[in-house]
Amino acid sequence: MKNILITGCSSGIGYDTAHYLQQNGYKVYATAREQEDVERLKAEGLRSYLLDVRDAEQIKEVLDLIIKEDGELYALFNNAGFGQPGAVEDITTTVLKEQFETNLFGLHELTYQVLKIMRSQGYGRIMQHSSVLGIISLRFRGAYNASKYAIEGLCDTLRLELMDSDIYVSTINTGPVKSDFRKNATIKFRQNVDLEQSLWKSEYEAQLLERKESKDTDIFTKNSDVVIKNIVHALEAKKPRPRYYNTLATHLLGGFKRVLPTSFLDKLLLKI
Repeated sequence: MKNILITGCSSGIGYDTAHYLQQNGYKVYATAREQEDVERLKAEGLRSYLLDVRDAEQIKEVLDLIIKEDGELYALFNNAGFGQPGAVEDITTTVLKEQFETNLFGLHELTYQVLKIMRSQGYGRIMQHSSVLGIISLRFRGAYNASKYAIEGLCDTLRLELMDSDIYVSTINTGPVKSDFRKNATIKFRQNVDLEQSLWKSEYEAQLLERKESKDTDIFTKNSDVVIKNIVHALEAKKPRPRYYNTLATHLLGGFKRVLPTSFLDKLLLKI
């Protein structure tokens, strides 16, 4: 039975992927950074461990447990992450560092430790969860954009460095999917952005907060199965794709990025 470690399983894509893969023959290690979520996942029948990707020692402990039990790790889905909204001029360096600690540095630390295992065993699959916002940029998503663009650079480089091995790295570019992502991003916005003192106050209220606090009902927002389908392909294909686009929004905007002049694309993105 092939095994997989998944981060960020408290809700959304990580949660749904963990349950789907377990129901379809995989041995899943579903992790979360809050103990109450770990206990809930265990109660639902999943093998679950406490894992905050910002904690290198905790990562080592979880990997040691997996290797002790199975002797190998076939796959990693680096899914943990969050969004920090706000105009670049409203985001302090401290807040930007917090965004990178989880979305990039935590992802890298786990990848760094897992690669030692996969190099030793001679094979493995790594799926790094980026975003459509690792391909194009939108207003008020500067911190999140930057963290996801950085993931793109790491993944593109790592693929080249692993090309002579049987270890495959796939970048997962996901557009809007029904989850707690928007709700949690709104919480981060209210914690870290001074709405009343911002030059963007009216735009935040009319566009960002209203959209983020609304239900996921637009035609571009899909269920997590669009992502799970590609995760399964990355796990089971003889040669998985280097990149997987999820949702129509990602395909459209990714295509626009390739063919449109930058100045024209900027005008288009201002309308989103």
